[in-house]
Amino acid sequence: MNAAKRRLIYERLAKHNPNPTTELNYGSPFELLVAVVLSAQATDVGVNKATAKLFQVVRTPADMLALGEEGLKDYIKTIGLFNTKAKNLISTSRALVELHGGEVPRDRAALETLPGVGRKTANVILNTAFGEPTIAVDTHIFRVANRTGLAKGKTVREVEDRLTKVTPPEYAKDAHHWLILHGRYVCRARKPDCPACVIRDLCEYRAKTTLA
Repeated sequence: MNAAKRRLIYERLAKHNPNPTTELNYGSPFELLVAVVLSAQATDVGVNKATAKLFQVVRTPADMLALGEEGLKDYIKTIGLFNTKAKNLISTSRALVELHGGEVPRDRAALETLPGVGRKTANVILNTAFGEPTIAVDTHIFRVANRTGLAKGKTVREVEDRLTKVTPPEYAKDAHHWLILHGRYVCRARKPDCPACVIRDLCEYRAKTTLA
């Protein structure tokens, strides 16, 4: 895929959704961090249901430590892997209090030292909370990038690096959200909705569907 076609893809996605954002509910960088950690192998809808109650009592890392691991489990027990996530969030909250003054760091290396925070989660925080032009590649973005030909790669990191390289600078901040939402609702895994796709004529996927 050439640069002109890539630019057209982003232009279409931008026109279709001028102000994309995460579907996770949050009110601060810390709440976003909690929500993203909880979202691993879980739906945003499920996470939002849990955090709607959790964020009434937990707004800061100190609040999380006061709640404690067992108390946290009561709020997130409907989410997959909640035992591990509770342990990680308590450890992360402790690290934020002890090492970062209770604030979420705006630094990739510091973020990736936090329990339960890998490169993808760090990218989401940097992008969504702090406005950095990072691209967090999840299963949706990996699929869309490869299927459309936008940025092919055999691994998540390859796709991330390729997207970072080929995405026009003016679209870099919102690229993550456009691609994840496109993969979630249009370019679905089992049956992509090609007839409703705003970039169908630019996409290089050969097995396009003809019926929604």
